[in-house]
Amino acid sequence: MANIFPRFSNWLPIKILVCITIIVASVVSGMAYYFTPKYTRVGYQPTQPVAFDHSLHVNQLGMDCRYCHTGVEKSSHSNVPGTQTCMNCHTQIKSQSPKLSAVRESWKTGNPVPWVRIHKAPDYVYFNHAVHVNRGVSCVACHGHVNHMEVVYHAKPHSMGWCLECHRAPENHLRPLDQVTNLDWEPPAGTTQRELGEKYVKEWNVKPPVSCSGCHR
Repeated sequence: MANIFPRFSNWLPIKILVCITIIVASVVSGMAYYFTPKYTRVGYQPTQPVAFDHSLHVNQLGMDCRYCHTGVEKSSHSNVPGTQTCMNCHTQIKSQSPKLSAVRESWKTGNPVPWVRIHKAPDYVYFNHAVHVNRGVSCVACHGHVNHMEVVYHAKPHSMGWCLECHRAPENHLRPLDQVTNLDWEPPAGTTQRELGEKYVKEWNVKPPVSCSGCHR
């Protein structure tokens, strides 16, 4: 009696099992990567060409974030300070420090200091710094307590779900506009963050988008 199925069909169950195994392994590996800090960059702390200590400049010397990041209130991008900004002080202070050799070389040649970028939104995401800063969202909400970091690192996940948590409940993050760059600010005694936040949501008519088109334009 002739076989109903061709001979190669004997291997079909094994081939199907191998394919299923590969697919499952790929899905599990993908989830293990895309849902962990390795992908969201939490903890990413590259070595910079100049050891700029934010805790020294901000906490000890009292420098405002906007002295270096001048465009944060009026631009969609928060700029990295140019060499001129550094040399405003360091032509007089620690002008010969070995730690500042890259800054002096930049000043001499006109080439920018090769800073290593830490925070970067994907190209398919629209984010406007000025919109957030001018509606009471502090630097600390997205970047953590940079004022206490000797070496800046990626403190928050910046994932889509993380952004939506804030957009769906902005009252948990809003603060007075004059306290946006005060990263250690706390609500006054007798007042909660939620109470203040709800007040600002109403007064400023804050309605963050939660649809795809809000960030993917």
